[in-house]
Amino acid sequence: IKSYIGLSMNDYYVHESSVIDAGAVIGKSTKIWHFCHISSSAVIGANCIFGQNVYIGPNVRIGDGVKIQNNVSVYEGVTLEDEVFIGPSVVFTNVVEPKSYVEQKDQFLQTIVRTRASIGANSTIICGNTIGIEALVGAGSVVTKHVPDKEMWFGNPARFVRRIT
Repeated sequence: IKSYIGLSMNDYYVHESSVIDAGAVIGKSTKIWHFCHISSSAVIGANCIFGQNVYIGPNVRIGDGVKIQNNVSVYEGVTLEDEVFIGPSVVFTNVVEPKSYVEQKDQFLQTIVRTRASIGANSTIICGNTIGIEALVGAGSVVTKHVPDKEMWFGNPARFVRRIT
């Protein structure tokens, strides 16, 4: 992910209802629409589009040309590489066994969505998994293990459907 330090808000668009915390880095020509929140220490590439009500957590890394549809939260521990598509209401987790009464920030597992992968609407990505290069996760799927490059996976739990050519 490239460095975008020194860009001004004139280099990207942020709707007036959105909140960008101090320290967040946003790439040129990125568009951040209504009611979004970008946390400090998040790094977002150039030419990205974030739909309504997107949350980007601290230390999240997002590459260039990423499109995130409405109502998606990208939590700490998640990396989205270049040209990734995230459909509406996709869910990322970052702890395998979450509990409200135990601090678990030291247990965040890394989730990586590789270049040009697509995740369909209402899918859930269990933390600690990688979605491969140009892979496709079908709408409504629950990903519980790694999805290899150029494969299509659907279902709950998500299973291999076919190779993508």
